[in-house]
Amino acid sequence: MTTRTLLGGLILAAATVGTWFAWLSWETGYTVDPETGATSGPYAVWQVVGCVLTLGVVAAVGGWWLGPWLVAPVMAVAFTVPWAVHAASTDESGLWAVGAALVLLGTAAGSGVVSLAAHLLRRRLTGV
Repeated sequence: MTTRTLLGGLILAAATVGTWFAWLSWETGYTVDPETGATSGPYAVWQVVGCVLTLGVVAAVGGWWLGPWLVAPVMAVAFTVPWAVHAASTDESGLWAVGAALVLLGTAAGSGVVSLAAHLLRRRLTGV
């Protein structure tokens, strides 16, 4: 493993964990609409959209410089761990584990697709 790969993976993991903290760590809980009784939360739509867009940028930059074979697993684990720790500490039903599995798979798939696209674009543009 090269120094670039190791350092890049650490920076990628830090950026991914930072994204979770910036957008989702301060969720405000569930809210109930008094007129309809509908429950929503714990995140607002704009929080999730901001988080996904930020993760997309991180994955694209990671794919450009490091490649998707490193980006997808690092981002999936680095995002899922803080999400799962927080979810486990606030969930009494035990369903946080199902959510964590879905977050892991979704983050791996999303970061994999975005980083692969960035990697292929770089190869096409630079001939590398």
